Amino acid sequence: MIKRIQFAIGLGLAFSISHLPVFAQNKSTLPLYKNAKAPVESRIKDLLSRMTVEEKVGQISMPLGWPMYNKNGNEVEVSETFKKSLKESYTGMLWATLRADPWTKKTLANGLNPELAAKATNAIQKYAVENTRLGIPILLSEEAPHGHMAIGTTVFPTSIGQSSTFNPELIEKMARAIAEETRVQGGHVGYGPVLDLAREPRWSRVEETYGEDHVLISRMGEAMVRGMQGKSINSGVNVVATLKHLAAYGAPEGGHNGSSINLGLRTLHQFYLPQFKAAVKAGVLSVMTSYNSIDGVPCSSNEMLLKDVLIKDWDFKGFVVSDLNSISGLKSNHHVAGTAAEAAAMAINAGLDADLSGIGYGKALLDAIKQGKVSIKVLDSAVSKVLRIKFRMGLFENPYVDPQVAKQKVRNEEKIGLAREVARESIILLKNQNQLLPLSKKIKSIAVIGPNADNVYNQLGDYTAPQAAGNVITVLQGIKNKLGETTQINYVKGCAIRDTLSSEIENAVMAAKKSDAVVMVLGGSSARDFKTEYIETGAAKVNAKAEALSDMESGEGYDRATLDLMGDQVKLLKAVMKTGKPVVLVLIKGRPLNLNWAAENVPAILDAWYPGQEGGNAIADVLFGDYNPAGRLSISVPKSVGQLPVYYNARYPEKHDYIEMDAKPLYPFGYGLSYTTFAYQNLQIATNPGQKTVNVKIDLKNTGSTDGEEVVQLYLRHQQSSVVMPVKQLIKFKRVALKSGEQKTITFSINPSDLEIYNQKMQWEVEAGTYHLMVGSSSDDIQLEKDFVVHHSAILR
Repeated sequence: MIKRIQFAIGLGLAFSISHLPVFAQNKSTLPLYKNAKAPVESRIKDLLSRMTVEEKVGQISMPLGWPMYNKNGNEVEVSETFKKSLKESYTGMLWATLRADPWTKKTLANGLNPELAAKATNAIQKYAVENTRLGIPILLSEEAPHGHMAIGTTVFPTSIGQSSTFNPELIEKMARAIAEETRVQGGHVGYGPVLDLAREPRWSRVEETYGEDHVLISRMGEAMVRGMQGKSINSGVNVVATLKHLAAYGAPEGGHNGSSINLGLRTLHQFYLPQFKAAVKAGVLSVMTSYNSIDGVPCSSNEMLLKDVLIKDWDFKGFVVSDLNSISGLKSNHHVAGTAAEAAAMAINAGLDADLSGIGYGKALLDAIKQGKVSIKVLDSAVSKVLRIKFRMGLFENPYVDPQVAKQKVRNEEKIGLAREVARESIILLKNQNQLLPLSKKIKSIAVIGPNADNVYNQLGDYTAPQAAGNVITVLQGIKNKLGETTQINYVKGCAIRDTLSSEIENAVMAAKKSDAVVMVLGGSSARDFKTEYIETGAAKVNAKAEALSDMESGEGYDRATLDLMGDQVKLLKAVMKTGKPVVLVLIKGRPLNLNWAAENVPAILDAWYPGQEGGNAIADVLFGDYNPAGRLSISVPKSVGQLPVYYNARYPEKHDYIEMDAKPLYPFGYGLSYTTFAYQNLQIATNPGQKTVNVKIDLKNTGSTDGEEVVQLYLRHQQSSVVMPVKQLIKFKRVALKSGEQKTITFSINPSDLEIYNQKMQWEVEAGTYHLMVGSSSDDIQLEKDFVVHHSAILR
């Protein structure tokens, strides 16, 4: 007996979905590509043989998805725009169908909740299957870097906070939750993780990255891929992960988003590509190209990246997709193509399989084929990679989802709790003079001051959908939840992030004076609003002359010339500090900011990045001692933009001081304090030539009176090498929980890949020689160190 699922779709029409193919069930009449039992490669070959050139091009063109449905009360139907796209362009993919934000102009009123989202994707699939010659289902890609960017989903901390947990296992768990929320609403591909190496904090998209170190990024990327894709993308709860952005996008000249990158091939391979390789080896099935060029070659037409490295060297098995409009950008931005057809030919011939925009390929690619610039063999190769995902996901058998499951699974209590857990682990204690923190829950009065103390959207970061009232717990609300009615809470906003026209500094000072302690919540914002203008790619358009300034000073398109706290924030902080009250500074932001004055004058500082929807509860947990912070900086905090770049793993020779200041960051990579103390002892190193590993042991003890977690970090230095290497390089780390007085032996296994260098012959090699191992709590706080020797060189590949 065939199991069937009943649900409503479109205008409320009920119909049944079989777990057998949605097409005719008579096997004798089935084309091979519709036979679920046939090998996937045979199905692809059969389907390709039946497709016209126009249908093939349509399969790899991905127009914007949010215009493709119409909402009518509690039902959803496909739009005329979708019908036209399917009829004229043979559309096979859609992007951001469920996305809602000021750019898409989808709001809580006209957007879709999870149940309606499932109905919308079902309507799209039903129309595509029943109204096209071949009945090919649609592949739906969605933004999902810190939660599915759709209404009603769970909002986790942004990636820069995720990496500050130094806990890949937790991030994998989070990725599973994001994947499930995306898949049960009908999405198939989740855009994320972002693996860009962030070596330029002025760049607007730092918040989307995992920071400045490729090893940390690699571990986070692997965790995201494992969590999103699971063991099978046909599970009904997993999605294809898409790596962003290949490659070297995170260190643009002058911090300008999408600007050119000038670096050598050895630097590219040693620092900018390993995290992508690690994610490919973890099985990722999709990679997105970046907007920038590398040494004059745009990444969207870079055959060396897309063929030589990705496929030949790494054996990548998925498909490559452009960033939005980046194929067209070969003509309009980079000026390396003279026509749209030339741009399409350059991209697909270089190995770029799918076009995110719907205009980079489409007619332009058809013209290129007619002009002989692109062969059918190249086209078939690209199309087969997209079809392979559709077959592997089981979309030809069942392209639908159950709206009731979406209603139950999206943003449930378990996922909200997980959002709080990730937020707590991401919080970094930067300073705690005289153990001001944790504050007592018996405090009689407390002032909560600052532009980010009670601002929902400033807490969430870019790529976040509109939020219903009560979904997001701000710092003010989190403190209220923690203290209840027994404490007098005096809230004053004080000022905006950027705008100085409505500051209320005197009121803030009055609130501080009548309170026993002050929590000040400052920082930045990536909160988009409906007044902001956007360019075609969705990046915000900066308008420095706008009469009313939004809070937005970070997020895609908002590059900075300085890293100072903007507006009247420093003025507000100094005024409150003059009251003499104990002040705790909480930072909510997307990039490192200038904290020089605060670091010198404010007794306690917490960095929460963009902590997501449970950020207020998580911050309150840390403020009042219900959680002992153990987050670590995944990117260094400079003293001045004049120091940039200031990442910790710079190559030799060591940096020397400037006339005005030293060359060290204010807070280094890996830095973070705790409410307890830890002792490192007994470093042991044992080489194991037979297994080609180096085994490391240390004893770690919690020497304080509070339970806590320590992030143990292993750094390596090549005492001598054939090419110039960093002064130190993170190779391993572990987040370890220890009760007060508890001691554990912590072990690490160093593998050849941890020691390899890209040598003068452009080969990966472990060189014979002496290596210096350093163990500590940050890149600048080494507790134990010792040498070991590798006696024989080895070419790895």
